[in-house]
Amino acid sequence: MTRMDGLRAVVTGGASGIGRATADLLAAQGARVAVLDRDTTGVDEPLVALRADITDDAQVRAAMAEASARLGGIDILVNNAGVGAAGTVEDNPDEQWHRVLDVNVLGVVRTSRAALPSLRASDNAAIVNTCSIAATAGLPQRALYSASKGAVLALTLAMAADHVREGIRVNCVNPGTADTPWVSALLAASDDPTAERAALNARQPMGRLVTAEEVAAAIVYLASPAAASVTGTALAVDGGMAGLRLRPAEK
Repeated sequence: MTRMDGLRAVVTGGASGIGRATADLLAAQGARVAVLDRDTTGVDEPLVALRADITDDAQVRAAMAEASARLGGIDILVNNAGVGAAGTVEDNPDEQWHRVLDVNVLGVVRTSRAALPSLRASDNAAIVNTCSIAATAGLPQRALYSASKGAVLALTLAMAADHVREGIRVNCVNPGTADTPWVSALLAASDDPTAERAALNARQPMGRLVTAEEVAAAIVYLASPAAASVTGTALAVDGGMAGLRLRPAEK
């Protein structure tokens, strides 16, 4: 028996990238997993595919109720769905600010709110939010995205305090720049994708982008009984980006 056998998980934004890697790893370790996404194309058994837009509260509540019914309850909620944004504080119009905050922050609120009744009935209740190194480090051209992830970090801590006595643990992961579809799209849109990728690699002390599978492993740990005493924590998966200050490499 694996550590996740018998557990039931919902992963938002689970059809691709970090979310899909997390859903696959949870399933591989024995959990029953529902993937909640706007587009569930390619999400096959053993995963349960549920379509919902996390900016629509009615859709979220309906999808979470269906997930609980089909899985027989919910033990784990992974709030991974999110959108990115590039630019300084001058560059993004109000409409984009509203959109990104609606998805990245209020999306976590809606899904967590809908899952809480089921989580309260679990003996291993855990919420894991996908945050970002952008919540704790000043990154250029990421004003809106950083603001949204800073809110997710603060929300994680507040939720952990609110629900610890209900037996619900709440943590987040802070990935560094990860090799995901969104980053690939940013690179493709740049003037020199090869040079831009090299610059992103060099920004991380380990010299490469974080993989979706590496972030998924951290999420699954925080969701598992192995982390039974871990709550209110932000786990960096960033190749040392947050804490290391290296001297320039000798040539």
